[in-house]
This record gives sequence, C-alpha cells and structure tokens, in this order.
Amino acid sequence: MPKNIFIEADRISDWASFHDTFAEILGFPDFYGRNMDAWIDCMTCLDDADAGMTSTHVTRGDFLVLCISSVGSFKRRCPEVYDALVECSAFVNHRRIDNGEPAILALSFVMTD
Repeated sequence: MPKNIFIEADRISDWASFHDTFAEILGFPDFYGRNMDAWIDCMTCLDDADAGMTSTHVTRGDFLVLCISSVGSFKRRCPEVYDALVECSAFVNHRRIDNGEPAILALSFVMTD
C-alpha cells in the first residue's frame, strides 16, 4: 500500500531550505550530503530500513507518494529546485528499474495557488 508524505512547499525558498525540509520530514541521516546526488541515494533506499538512509520507509513492492503543496508558487519561486525534484524523482525510479527493482517514488502536486 502506498504511503503519502506531505511536503509544504511554502517552506522551500532555496536549495538549503529544500534539503532542510526533506532531511527533516524523511529522516535523512546526519551524513546526508545536502545535494541532489545524496537526495537520490536516500530516496532510492526507501524500502530498505537497514540501509539507514531514511527514517521513513515503505514495504518492498510499495511506493512513497510525495504530496507537494502549493506547487504553483513553488515552481515560480524556485524553478531550478522544482525541476530538480521532478527530474531526480524520475531518476530514482529509473535507477531502481535498471537494477530489477520496482519504482518506489511518485509525485502528487496540490495546486492550491
């Protein structure tokens, strides 16, 4: 069964706040590199609690839905960060599929603005 995680995009104003928000909500480790390569590594391991990459997990075969609020203003305010979120989410799934694993990540945009 999918798990929904809500991300308030109003909290994101730049790269630092993007990484702060995701690290806090998903429980990234203290050694999280605060870049998109590190973000991809953490998100790729959502179904592997033993990897220690997140405190949020899904059961193998399930997936996580990132429910992004106020996505319109987020995209206008931080277009580079928004594009990276979309692109890197797709890459997480691509990496897993290339390794014979199921996709693990979905995005849901809440258009409240």
